[in-house]
Amino acid sequence: MQVAKPSANARLGDWIAVFAGVIGAFMAALDISIVNASLPQIQGEIGASGTEGTWIANSYLVAEIVMIPLTAWLVRVFGLRLLLVGCTALFVVFSVICGIADSLTTMIFGRVGQGFFGGALIPSAMTIIALRLPPHQQVQGFAMFAMTTLLAPVFGPLLGGWLTDNISWHWLFFLNVPVGIMLVIMLLSAFPAEHPRLAELPRADWIGIIGLSLFLGAGTVVLEEGQREGWFESDHIVMLSLVVAVGAVLTAWSQLRHADPVLRLRLLAERSFAGAFVVSLIMGGAFYTVLYIIPIFLGTIAGYNAAQTGWVTMYSGAAAMVAMPLFPLLMKYVDVRLLVAAGLILFAISCFMDVDMTAASGGDQFFWSQVLRGFGQMLIFLPLSQAALAGIAAEDTADASGLFNIARNLGGSIGLAGTAILIDLRQSFHSAEIGQAVTANSPLAAERLSQGAAPFLVESTDSTRATIASFRQLALFIEREALVMTYADAFWLFGIAMICAVPAVLLLRKPPEGAGMAVH
Repeated sequence: MQVAKPSANARLGDWIAVFAGVIGAFMAALDISIVNASLPQIQGEIGASGTEGTWIANSYLVAEIVMIPLTAWLVRVFGLRLLLVGCTALFVVFSVICGIADSLTTMIFGRVGQGFFGGALIPSAMTIIALRLPPHQQVQGFAMFAMTTLLAPVFGPLLGGWLTDNISWHWLFFLNVPVGIMLVIMLLSAFPAEHPRLAELPRADWIGIIGLSLFLGAGTVVLEEGQREGWFESDHIVMLSLVVAVGAVLTAWSQLRHADPVLRLRLLAERSFAGAFVVSLIMGGAFYTVLYIIPIFLGTIAGYNAAQTGWVTMYSGAAAMVAMPLFPLLMKYVDVRLLVAAGLILFAISCFMDVDMTAASGGDQFFWSQVLRGFGQMLIFLPLSQAALAGIAAEDTADASGLFNIARNLGGSIGLAGTAILIDLRQSFHSAEIGQAVTANSPLAAERLSQGAAPFLVESTDSTRATIASFRQLALFIEREALVMTYADAFWLFGIAMICAVPAVLLLRKPPEGAGMAVH
């Protein structure tokens, strides 16, 4: 595998390889969220219900999280060039299957293929940067990779909504065809040919591969669907949890018994990588959950449409883009631990700024918190990507990249599952608290009911029906206020989580000046 010399500047071929890796990672990350704003139209055309339609998004995530940790082993077997070209080509093929799908089965089949083969493109981008760029130029490469992480989730729904409204939802998937062709050309020109080592297949850690696939695949489904199905009240969730347990046992067995396990968890013993893993796990939970809560709030409470919501979520991405040119300078003169700690604190402050949200809050109220969040995210993701691979040997770079990306995705799944539980518990709590104040003897409640009944009395002289309608209106008001208070609780918890992640920053270390970040 080609590795950049520590003292030399990267050649044109190295930069083409890096750009190819970043484009592939962006394409794969974009397709996670590009369907979100268009799900109603897609469901309508392929005959899927709302519950079934969630699998158009979830099936991609499940397949992706299974593939990410297998990428390092596949690189060792097939070589980076053959693996990336093959995965890109198959990603395009399954994108076309999604674009022509006329049934839920075909669509899910296509999305699973997209997620599986796209999953290899994300960690590979980090591997390429670490191996093809010298230390003094790696910060630029990791800045580009960080932008894919930050922009793809917020840009996806905006692009998807525009394509669906102005062209067709089919182009959410057909768009990958020209991008994929360009990417294959770049990969073939930038990477030297390698002979696949197919003899490794019989000696592979098949117990670990099966165990890891079961653990991560079933575990993601449990986290995504658990709250909706009542957790262990559902036979489906119970069976999947048993699959998770079997997968965990098989994975642990492979780590203890196999000389070269498919996923080298021993890397977590490396101090800087362990710190980066923990921060990425917590950050992933907060990052993806905020991306879930703000659009839901704006759409259901503030009455925003998909395009308006997309622009509000883009505030953070725009702030990160504006800040990106500053980071090579910051990385040169500021300790990586201070940068990540500052990012966590800025993210925490941005969450605390949203704690006082009300039902009257709109996009303007989120502007400064989103801008601050964008700066914080950039301060976290860019240095963290570099610090994660500090001290990692070249032969372990792909494994470390996979583990690091698993942390972010797994954190997102855990964060969303925890938020679903929080919404159920706290919304009930706040509804009960508000309900205790709204009694028959409450002057405020009586005034509210009287005001609510007035419009109905204009249309009908039946005072009983008007009172009942006013009660229903009051109940909806209480439910709405309780939900807004619950979202505020979530932001408060995210802020606390970011503060709690700061001690893990002490484990990070900056690569020594002039030393190879992943080459020893």
